Amino acid sequence: MSQNRKRSDGVRTSRTAGARSPAERLEPGRAPSRPRGIQAREPSRAVAGFVRVISSVFTVALVLMLFVGGASFIVFHQFESAGPLDAPRTVIIPKGEGRIAIAERLEREGIITNRWTFVGGYLLQGFLGGRKTGELRAGEYEIKDHASMRDVIDTLSEGKSILYKATLPEGLTSEQIVERLKAEPSLSGEIASVPPEGALLPDTYYFSKGTSRNEILDRMRNDMEKMVAGLWEQRDPDIPVRSIDELVTFASIVERETGRPDERERVAAVFYNRLRKGMRLQSDPTIIYGIVGGQGVLGRSITKADIETKSPYNTYQINGLPPGPICNPGKSAILAALHPAKTSDLYFVADGTGGHAFSETLKEHNSAVQKWRAVEKQAKSKQGADDQDDSAAPIPTTKPAKSAAVSKGQKATKTAAPSAGASDGDGDDASPSASAEVAGTGAEMPLPVRKPKKQ
Repeated sequence: MSQNRKRSDGVRTSRTAGARSPAERLEPGRAPSRPRGIQAREPSRAVAGFVRVISSVFTVALVLMLFVGGASFIVFHQFESAGPLDAPRTVIIPKGEGRIAIAERLEREGIITNRWTFVGGYLLQGFLGGRKTGELRAGEYEIKDHASMRDVIDTLSEGKSILYKATLPEGLTSEQIVERLKAEPSLSGEIASVPPEGALLPDTYYFSKGTSRNEILDRMRNDMEKMVAGLWEQRDPDIPVRSIDELVTFASIVERETGRPDERERVAAVFYNRLRKGMRLQSDPTIIYGIVGGQGVLGRSITKADIETKSPYNTYQINGLPPGPICNPGKSAILAALHPAKTSDLYFVADGTGGHAFSETLKEHNSAVQKWRAVEKQAKSKQGADDQDDSAAPIPTTKPAKSAAVSKGQKATKTAAPSAGASDGDGDDASPSASAEVAGTGAEMPLPVRKPKKQ
């Protein structure tokens, strides 16, 4: 009995000892003790320091990113906003100016509001923008009204400058081309030397204000080399010229003989037929070049003495081609020299309509010359009657106005009056002359009536 009570007391005691009150249960339990045999490890001071440094770096970087982002937002807001211009304005950016100098110029002329915002926006556009920003180029630009800084940078970096043009027609000599470029006020710089005859391609060239004159000449020279090299490979296989130099020389004669594009192939055929038959070319423009050289214009009719004067360029006195070109031929004349007409013509003379009459025989040519002389005589008679009418008119009391305006950069070219010269040796003129062509082609001189000499 006592054992049972003792056992029950023992059970009761153990149950009572293991039981916990609700308040005790709310208290956190004690962590289990470290297992025996494992030594306690203290955290490394070096690792803790490294973690603090990394944390500081990230904090500073975050602050800088927030600062740069905020500044970029402000700059780009001003960068994209409409500018202060109320009306379009022209600005000239000289060569050699840097970004800051350009920004100062734009601010000074009232195109932008702040130079540093302009420079900062330019740099940020290059680093953060989706497209590459080019260098700001020199030139003359028209800035539209209320243009933003981005618009101004796009205009300057893409080279959208105001373009000028210089029209250099076919048939001019290199000296004449140089003189025209010197007279163009929108170009700059001095020309060191006159390029070789026939080395320049006549055309209309566009340029920005302040472009160097030598740059235009370089473009003309490069364009001529590329064009001739490409066309030379497509030449007719039977043409009697054997090099590009001979081609340009031949084309220059064709260029000076006619100003009509539809006649060039036929004129080229006449001279090629003469070369094949061993006949002298007897081209009057070659005589003129032998007398005046690069000046290009003789200013009078060719005389018998001019024809009989010995000169390397006088094709009445020499066989074959002259030693070099007599002008700078255009693409049309070069194509005519590469692909002449398929004819048997040996002669041509002016027909009084601005073109020429072509003939295969000397008899046909003489007949055409007589027709030309009749036209020339009629023109002289009419001119004389007009002069008499003018002399009878009262003298005006005011200075007459100019008949026509000359375009910018172009010089007026006078038209030579036709002269009726005799080709049989009776007078000083050896051949009838046609009126001078305007636009640089020079005077057209028909071939003489007498039969050309063979080589």
